[in-house]
Amino acid sequence: MTPGVPAVFLDRDGVLIEDTGYPHLEEHLRLVTGAAEAVRRLTQLGYLCVIITNQSGVARGLFTEEQMKAFNALIVRKLAAKGAIIGAVYACPFHAEGRIEAYIHPDHPDRKPNPGMILRAIADHNIDPAKSFIIGDQPSDMEAARRAGVPGFRFEGGDLYDFVKDLLGS
Repeated sequence: MTPGVPAVFLDRDGVLIEDTGYPHLEEHLRLVTGAAEAVRRLTQLGYLCVIITNQSGVARGLFTEEQMKAFNALIVRKLAAKGAIIGAVYACPFHAEGRIEAYIHPDHPDRKPNPGMILRAIADHNIDPAKSFIIGDQPSDMEAARRAGVPGFRFEGGDLYDFVKDLLGS
């Protein structure tokens, strides 16, 4: 078997984009300072950059799964236009207290702090967890990292590029 690729799992709201409260429209999209530069640097270093994001707004009826997918695709395009490549996006639209029946789930395996999105990405993209890590802004991101057996690092705002540089020592 070929050796797995290193990956960085990135939370979306609060890490790559400003968390404006259920963002899903183009006018809600504001990249975090240094986000494109951080993703570009990680890619240059050989990491596959993967977004993992809880999106309970779908279950809550605030926007549709199609709107969520379109917004995620918009983020990927905006980053790509700055030379920052996202290799995959995993989003969990489920929530225990949803209003849309199809998306109500008491404890969906993909919903962080559960590690489902991370584990699926590892399987789908031949990722080596031992060479990978997570950047998130919530305790649930850190718990998902722990459950997946991948180091987690908490981004508490500021410039994401500076955070990544400090993390990697480069």
